[in-house]
Amino acid sequence: MQITFQATQDFSSRVQVRFSLTFGWFKRSMAEMEDDLPDGMPRIGPDDDEDSERDEDERDWVVWDEEEEEEVVVDSDTHLSKVDTPPERSGHIAVVDGNFMYVWGGYKVCFQNAEAMGLFELYLPRSEMWIYSMETERWKMQETEGELPASMSGSCGVCVDGILYLFGGHHTNGNTNLVYRLPLRSPVLRWEKVANLKGLAPTCKDKLGCWVYKNSLVYFGGYGYFAQEGHRGTFEFDETSIIMGNHIARGWNNHIHILDLETLTWSQPVTKGNSPSPRAAHACATVGNRGYVFGGRYMNYRLNDLYYINLDTWEWSEMSVPQNGPVGRSWHSFTPVSQDHIFLFGGFTTNRQTLSDAWLYCISKNEWKSFKHKHSENPRLWHTTCYGPEGEVFVFGGCANNLLSRERAAHSNELLVFNVQPKTLSRLCMEAAVQHRDQLETIWDYLPKHLLNSLKQRMSSVNTMGS
Repeated sequence: MQITFQATQDFSSRVQVRFSLTFGWFKRSMAEMEDDLPDGMPRIGPDDDEDSERDEDERDWVVWDEEEEEEVVVDSDTHLSKVDTPPERSGHIAVVDGNFMYVWGGYKVCFQNAEAMGLFELYLPRSEMWIYSMETERWKMQETEGELPASMSGSCGVCVDGILYLFGGHHTNGNTNLVYRLPLRSPVLRWEKVANLKGLAPTCKDKLGCWVYKNSLVYFGGYGYFAQEGHRGTFEFDETSIIMGNHIARGWNNHIHILDLETLTWSQPVTKGNSPSPRAAHACATVGNRGYVFGGRYMNYRLNDLYYINLDTWEWSEMSVPQNGPVGRSWHSFTPVSQDHIFLFGGFTTNRQTLSDAWLYCISKNEWKSFKHKHSENPRLWHTTCYGPEGEVFVFGGCANNLLSRERAAHSNELLVFNVQPKTLSRLCMEAAVQHRDQLETIWDYLPKHLLNSLKQRMSSVNTMGS
């Protein structure tokens, strides 16, 4: 039985509020929310930490009252606040172009007073793009226009020649397999939905990975809807993905789908060798003509296996991971930092521990080494990681504890910086000029204009987000 009441009210701008009272038993026997079910749906009961599909109209805010089983939805693109740092979030995307990091999407838990029904989980506004300058260490928010994607988490975002490509993700209607592009070097950031794609598209899914190679986007794995006839690879049905008759069954897959950016055509390769098991919330890295994948979740297990596929021959190879190497995990990051090293950070274990360890994997030696850093007290899962031009790894957002703990989940907006290479001479000089401002500021005017501008911007900012 479902009773629907609609009302309209003012909330900075026009906001539509819809109350949906649903009666019935929804409790499920599930282990976790992460890879197998959509993000942002509340759990029922203290031991039930899964969330369920939502077949409501598209909206951004979700509230749950456990006693009344009442769902309150606010559909709005109203901005959370006009601040100079991004709101906390998990499950977002981040890409680097030049000296700038671009952050979009994701979700977080919010709190209201008793009259507003307490806890709700919010998809971040789809029109907001947060931009971090690695040179000046400052954030700014820029509104985007055009054919905006839905507010989502678990999407896959990559940057190719200054253009952000967005694929998949989970929104309030479920999963998607739409592709969007956003040129980042234009004064106006305008989204465009990529239409008229040829070939057989992947299933709708989220929590997948991507390799970029020869003007193609190569997507691997994820959690989503049943494979279609003609899809190559393995799909593992998740029996816990259905809690009501109108919910679409989902599961894990190990499919590879190639999107040729020149012809806008989907295709699938015929692979050789032993392929990885189906998985989601894994992490991918491209080094040369190899696409690496580490870990991820498959059924009730979080993996610590390492594979690579030759992107020319499509042959899989499994690499060894020693017993004293990184433990199994999902929701981690795996970032190339040189032609011979990949940086692993954070994640979530089978025992629901949020990790803060970091590792460097040496490709030529097939060797793992623990990476010591100053952020050992800052565990993260479902964060993003970008490698900057100055040899730094930027970890943004994510959850700092158990994401499945509902109102105790600590979503973050911190920016953690890891130095994986020595700083450049120009960077050291810039930091010295800032540190010894009192002695050097009188001769700053002799510097080239772009350096002077960078120094002034650094001095005028208070980097509350940095490390």
